[in-house]
Amino acid sequence: MYEKSCASSNHIKSWKDIDFGTAEYEVKKLQMRIAKAVKENRVGKIKSLQWTLTHSFYAKAIAVKRVTENKGKRTPGVDGVCWISNEDKFNAIFTLQRRGYQPQPLRRIYIPKKNGKKRPLSIPTMKDRAMQTLHKMALEPVTETLADGTSYGFRPNRCVQDAIEQCFVDLARKTAPEWVLEGDIKGCFDNINHEWMQKNIPMDKEILHKFLKAGFVEKGKLNATDQGTPQGGTISPTLCNYVLDGLERLLKNKFKRYWSKGRQINPKVNLVRYADDFIITGASEELLRNEVLPLVKEFTHERGLELSDEKTVITNIHDGFDFLGCNIRKYGDKLLTKPSKQNVKSIMRKIRGTIKKFRTGKQSDLIKCLNPIIRGWVNFQKYNVSSVAFRYVDWQTFKALWRWCRRRHKNKPAAWIRDKYFHRIGNRSWTFSEKLTEDNYLALVYATDTNITRFTRIKAEANPYDEIWMEYFAERKNKSYSNFKFVYE
Repeated sequence: MYEKSCASSNHIKSWKDIDFGTAEYEVKKLQMRIAKAVKENRVGKIKSLQWTLTHSFYAKAIAVKRVTENKGKRTPGVDGVCWISNEDKFNAIFTLQRRGYQPQPLRRIYIPKKNGKKRPLSIPTMKDRAMQTLHKMALEPVTETLADGTSYGFRPNRCVQDAIEQCFVDLARKTAPEWVLEGDIKGCFDNINHEWMQKNIPMDKEILHKFLKAGFVEKGKLNATDQGTPQGGTISPTLCNYVLDGLERLLKNKFKRYWSKGRQINPKVNLVRYADDFIITGASEELLRNEVLPLVKEFTHERGLELSDEKTVITNIHDGFDFLGCNIRKYGDKLLTKPSKQNVKSIMRKIRGTIKKFRTGKQSDLIKCLNPIIRGWVNFQKYNVSSVAFRYVDWQTFKALWRWCRRRHKNKPAAWIRDKYFHRIGNRSWTFSEKLTEDNYLALVYATDTNITRFTRIKAEANPYDEIWMEYFAERKNKSYSNFKFVYE
């Protein structure tokens, strides 16, 4: 395998000569062998195969391809370098060498959070991003094989809706637990203990040490990184997931069903985690507060993490709670997952803000800009009980567009404005649209035009690097259960 993967560079003279289909196939075979070695607990074999993968020409080419085709492809690090041309990309493959590798400091910027605060984001150089991606490919088969089954964030073939559906499975039955612990970790990415990671994470220790200790530049000053893994690094989500994995197994081993006074007691403790956001169900408030919460605090403290006392709360399912952009609440015996009020407010802020930006713009440009926003949110929420929210968003969007139209034509009557900007398309009389030809319109997407459907949750034990699951993932791909790109708030 090693000879085949590396010898392929001998006859490849340019970026266009690389057959990425073959590259993906060869790398996937190596990753499946790593996963098999993990299942068999062959530590030496795992290290050997990881070494082979990170020195493979094909793996390096894929790493370069991924960092030059994502959204941050034109965002440079501290060196100001971006790989734009095919020649740059091809030459970059041969710079991904372990010997002598030393990452450069990360460029620190801040992005706004929904609570008004700012989140630090550290941007590596293109070379460091590619190196992180390369070693992530070697680490991911291990983390996927050992991961908690009910962990869904930043994992291949899993998405937010899988986590929401898992909440439904755990809480919908009449005999389901009625109490929920909502967990929030303070600055998870920024505070993970480096010693714990270097001792426990199964990857090249020297490379991991260099990733973690690279430092960052802020306002021209170099700062050391003594803890945490930088938000912005391509390998950081995988490292974070590995740090938090094991909590599900710990809870299952601790809170099993037991017999007391001739009857069986079920603590009903279940975990659902998406990255560093998680909920834990329980049979009673006292169980969660006095037994589960101390155990979780001990688990996180060992890894250098701390729960937020302010945001870590215990809620009754009949009062409901917000999780990943949804409100999950039981009405009598019926559990409903709806778009949260904050999530609806967020999408309306985005829609209204976009409309304001086009005060003097063309109607066609406004429609082209609004449609992806509305479509993305609708596709995210269409698996929940969203009909009321869809109608509300359509109505509020119409009012914002009507104000936009009236502002542009203050001296025109309403009928004239309606005829210019709104047309009858299908059963909708007031469709915000621009007439292109006699029977062709560029029309706005409306939320209520999308049908509500049920999402099929991924099986907890499914592993994309285990050959016994290949057929299962092929079927899911045919059903288009792909990762959601919409950012919940």
